[in-house]
Amino acid sequence: MAVEMYVHRVLIDFQGNALIVLADEEAERRLQIWIGMFEAQAIARVLKSEEPPRPLTHDLCSSVIAILGYELRGVMITKLEENTFFALLTLVDSDRTIDIDARPSDAIALALRSGAPILVDEEVLAQAAQSDSQIYKETEEIKKFRDLISEIDVPDSDSFRVPPHDSEEDTEDE
Repeated sequence: MAVEMYVHRVLIDFQGNALIVLADEEAERRLQIWIGMFEAQAIARVLKSEEPPRPLTHDLCSSVIAILGYELRGVMITKLEENTFFALLTLVDSDRTIDIDARPSDAIALALRSGAPILVDEEVLAQAAQSDSQIYKETEEIKKFRDLISEIDVPDSDSFRVPPHDSEEDTEDE
């Protein structure tokens, strides 16, 4: 069984790592997938309806699929192993259906370009999806941590100086 999801957000954290957040139709379950920066930009461009001056890799792949007579029927995130997500592209023509292994970020970028559905296997959602309440709880915990950190009074660097250790005193005490 698979659940259709949509791109809820594309985020860049303060360290420059990219994250895509998929959500189901009711936005009750969300799936966070860390992706590459270039893939994040490719996805964000489609979401913003930006046309690059020259075709990017995902645009090229979409064109090749169409020129060869196939249609991208959908993409599915099929499994999660050792913190790595796996996906399949499903291509169809008049005679056959072909499933092609793909990274989820590439699959999503292609799905957005062709209007194909983004599906996530129910088992993957059971393993990795978060509810709004979980996300809210994590957000609240992060806020509490930030508040705690902001309350810490960090002394100037002179107070961190350690006096030199006198090894003679240690030997006399023994």
